[in-house]
Amino acid sequence: MNKEQIFNFIKKRKTALIASVDENGFPNVKAMLAPRKIKGHDFYFSTNTSSLRVAHYQANKKACIYFFRRGLFRYTGVMLIGTMQVLTDQSSKDALWRTGDTIFYHQGKTDPDYCVLKFTAQKCRIYQDLKTSWLEI
Repeated sequence: MNKEQIFNFIKKRKTALIASVDENGFPNVKAMLAPRKIKGHDFYFSTNTSSLRVAHYQANKKACIYFFRRGLFRYTGVMLIGTMQVLTDQSSKDALWRTGDTIFYHQGKTDPDYCVLKFTAQKCRIYQDLKTSWLEI
């Protein structure tokens, strides 16, 4: 897969797995909805400021996100390694806000428990057709 094919693959996924590193150095993985926005090598997710993952990223920016497709006979996986920033500024929150988000954030766009995670990819590992490869991005 080339870079364009990777990003097209990612855009079709409905779920992302995100990983953080906890205070003891152990990986923690969580399933989330697909990124709300992808711009260049940056992937944007919305989440709760009070979440465990946010605390992890504030202490250690190292992260990875993983996307996959499991077919009947083929499996494709794309792991992106990079850093995660926690954005709490209002312009970042406004940019990702969707009408139905008040279900999760009762105070709307200005809810202090609403924030944006910005993942910046540095490299990518692809698994497809029983082969793995690295791609710098």
